[in-house]
Amino acid sequence: MNQSIRIIVADDHALFRSGIISLLDDAREIFVVGQVEDGQELVNKYFELKPDVLLSDISMPVISGTEAVKKIKETDPNVKALFLSMHEGEEYIYHCLKAGALGLISKNILRGELVYAIRAVFNGNKYFGANWTEERLEELIRKYDSSEADESFNSSGLSEREIEILKLIGQGLTSSEIAEKTTLSKRTIDTHRGHLMQKLNVKNLPELIKYAIQFTLKNRDL
Repeated sequence: MNQSIRIIVADDHALFRSGIISLLDDAREIFVVGQVEDGQELVNKYFELKPDVLLSDISMPVISGTEAVKKIKETDPNVKALFLSMHEGEEYIYHCLKAGALGLISKNILRGELVYAIRAVFNGNKYFGANWTEERLEELIRKYDSSEADESFNSSGLSEREIEILKLIGQGLTSSEIAEKTTLSKRTIDTHRGHLMQKLNVKNLPELIKYAIQFTLKNRDL
């Protein structure tokens, strides 16, 4: 008989949370003990309920899912976190690993793989999809921790607003989510993205996201 697994589900969309909980109804050993809609509430509920696994979106109000996990990890270094996101690029995988998470899976995941991922993380194993072996994850970390990632970041020439948006991009937020958080329009955020790409001399959005993640990790106090 499988050991029971107590989880918290964190996402700012109630309908999506309900869908995830419904998907897990038939998994007899998995029990949803709480659900939250923002990152700060996740931190509070985690220490109140002490779940075995937290299942969280990356982009959430107040603080992001990754920032919430970092906060939890300061007190509980053994936290087992699994992220759900619409974004699955290697930049996001790296960001989740650096936050201390054990996994990242697509929001379009099927029930069987979701249950498998929760079990894997519960057992202390990493799960970023079937194609991401431990060796590939180590290569990814080396790639982003390389001299390229360690180069000095030059924020001169960026406005305070551009630095704010760059850090939000580095937290995995989309233009729409950044617009909501900053009370600017999505069109304005897209314009800022374009200016950032020009000023930072990056060629495309994946490169900007990569730069933003590295910038955020190295400039948390800005």
